[in-house]
Amino acid sequence: MGGAVVDEGPTGVKAPDGGWGWAVLFGCFVITGFSYAFPKAVSVFFKELMREFGIGYSDTAWISSILLAMLYGTGPLCSVCVNRFGCRPVMLVGGLFASLGMVAASFCRSIVQVYLTTGVITGLGLALNFQPSLIMLNRYFNQRRPMANGLAAAGSPVFLCALSPLGQLLQDRYGWRGGFLILGGLLLNCCVCAALMRPLVAAQPGGAPGPQRPARRLLDLSVFRDRGFVIYALAASIMVLGLFVPPVFVVSYAKDLGVPDTQAAFLLTILGFIDIFARPTAGFITGLKKVRPYSVYLFSFAMFFNGFTDLTGSTASDYGGLVVFCIFFGISYGMVGALQFEVLMAIVGTHKFSSAIGLVLLLEAVAVLIGPPSGGKLLDATHVYKYVFILAGAEVLTSSLVLLLGNFCIRKGPEASRPEAVVSEEKLHKPPADVSVDSREVEHFLKAEPEKNGEVVHTPETSV
Repeated sequence: MGGAVVDEGPTGVKAPDGGWGWAVLFGCFVITGFSYAFPKAVSVFFKELMREFGIGYSDTAWISSILLAMLYGTGPLCSVCVNRFGCRPVMLVGGLFASLGMVAASFCRSIVQVYLTTGVITGLGLALNFQPSLIMLNRYFNQRRPMANGLAAAGSPVFLCALSPLGQLLQDRYGWRGGFLILGGLLLNCCVCAALMRPLVAAQPGGAPGPQRPARRLLDLSVFRDRGFVIYALAASIMVLGLFVPPVFVVSYAKDLGVPDTQAAFLLTILGFIDIFARPTAGFITGLKKVRPYSVYLFSFAMFFNGFTDLTGSTASDYGGLVVFCIFFGISYGMVGALQFEVLMAIVGTHKFSSAIGLVLLLEAVAVLIGPPSGGKLLDATHVYKYVFILAGAEVLTSSLVLLLGNFCIRKGPEASRPEAVVSEEKLHKPPADVSVDSREVEHFLKAEPEKNGEVVHTPETSV
């Protein structure tokens, strides 16, 4: 999920926290569903693709990996497009690209062609929809943002519940080619969601000209001065190495145990059903006043829970064991999905979020390209699913420890949670003890200096 977008919207417009924002939230719900559920749901077709093209597990895993890599790694391109044309036109074009890729894939004669169509073209189309939808959601919600993020993130499990059995049904009736063709038609609904993304417009009394937005850089690299952001980016990159591996392989794992295809595909439905309730619940809990300042710790716990679930799931030896694994994985996966962008928004603030999400997802794209294929290689070499789940669990556990320990290191001192530039600037401007300062001058300083220096003064909520 990376758009380093300069299109910040009109200055001085307060987030409505409702109204048309609910329509925007619905569009974001659908876009999130397609973007995150599609790379997992397409794994239902892996067995047929292996028989069609005579390939192994690692070769088919590249399809999901490329899809996710395009979703994560196209931040700069998305930034330029949104800055030039706005969110709504970019999302319309993205919907057409997503549909075109799946339709073209139904005519492919080699696995490389499937990589280019399903992986690259459809992945690019989903990216051009997903990242602008997050920007629009961030503009329309402020006080209710954790809840909005949780509800939008619930689109992933809802669509996973529907797309996984639908894909199996389409494959049984029409083959994988017919299934890809019909799924391509469904992706045209992204264009409908794009039409809901109405830009916020500042209402000006008496026809007075609206406030002018200051010139902003295309990609704000100053977020790297925030140590909290650096730790978050590092932890998230490690997490992505193993986060998406179990959903990609759990269906094939069940089939390898002799479970019928329909029952195996139902595992993703179970996972998604639990995830549906886990994401809004996590968003609601995070939005509580006493919990919201500690959202980073809750996110770290969610990652630890997810990694521990992977390790215990590696011991499953029958269908019942995989069902239990999917239940607990759905809970932990839903918590991670609901909190990841809320925590990032809290760390960097609203104005730098568009750049921060692009940089984070660009870093995560490398991990996404490595994760599922490395699991496939390990499976080809050992033919034991246990090792794949152990590797994924170890990677997610490591990411939770990086975030937790890094957060403790930052919060050692009262000034440690803020960038050094802000601390030194305050020391330079600190008046002598015997000099009185007028309250109006203090107010002017507090308002002017952060904008002048391009820095964000962190509060307990916006610091890691």
